[in-house]
Formats: sequence, C-alpha cells, structure tokens
Amino acid sequence: MKITTKALLIVGALALAACTNPDRFGGDGGALDPNAGVNTGVVAGSANDPSSAAYFQQAVGDRVLFAVDQSSLTAQGQATLDGQAAWLTTNADYTAVIEGHADEQGTREYNIGLGNKRADAARSYLISKGVPANRLQIVSYGKERPIEVCSEEACYAKNRRAVTVLAAGLTG
Repeated sequence: MKITTKALLIVGALALAACTNPDRFGGDGGALDPNAGVNTGVVAGSANDPSSAAYFQQAVGDRVLFAVDQSSLTAQGQATLDGQAAWLTTNADYTAVIEGHADEQGTREYNIGLGNKRADAARSYLISKGVPANRLQIVSYGKERPIEVCSEEACYAKNRRAVTVLAAGLTG
C-alpha cells in the first residue's frame, strides 16, 4: 500500500504541476483557437490538391463514355476532355495512357478494335487541345476489363469508355 500511495501522490503532483502554466494553450489565458487542429491547407496528393492524380480523377474526370458501337465523342465527352487538356497543360510533369474499353457484346477482336478507336479518339482530341502527343499513349482492353458485369444496358453503358490514366514524372 505504501508504494501505491506514493505513486498516486507523485502522479497527482505531476498533474497539478502541469495545470499551473496559463500559457500552455498559446498565451491567451487558455482560450481555445477555433482553427486548432483544422487543416486549412491543401494536403499534397489528395483530392483537394489541384496538381494531384486524385484531383484529376475526381474533380476533372478521368473517363468519357461512348454510345453502342461508336467511337465518336459526345458533347459531354468533349467537355470532360477539355478539362483534362487544361489540367494536363498545367501539370506538365504527367504523362497519360488512354485506355479504350468496350462492353461484353461482340467478339473479342471486334471489341479490341473498338476500344482502340475510342482511346485514339480521346487522344486525338487532347492533342487538338494542345497536349503534346509524346505525353499520350493508348491501349485497348476491349471487353477484358469491365467495371460492371451484368447483362443490362446500365452495365454495358459504363463499360463503353476511354479512361485517362496518369503517370507522374515520366516526361523527358
């Protein structure tokens, strides 16, 4: 009991000593800073960092969708690519691979070709908006990498796409 009592007295004394400094919260007599602990800046690499890939994906948009058996860009697709072109122009340290995809309808060979046409349409549009061609590559996955798997139009529509995937620090 004597050791426990001594330990409690020492802990109590230390606790009281810690409470005697009125400037412990910033010299204002203990008033709390309303911004204390609040991140008021941009977190590098996060979706609120305008130069990050996460921002590109979430705020700008990394994909455009296509109609059935089409590789021509819609007005909405062009608007997304306009945003991508502006972002890529501002962030010149990034290169991109544009992936072409198709829905599960049709043969593998047909969908590989269609995915290639979709990726090329997006690449050509970005080049027309001033993005250097040497920063953009294309690849077609056809129907091999669906994001939705079901036999309904809602799923098919999400799989008919071109996705711009960023890589940092690879420009020469």
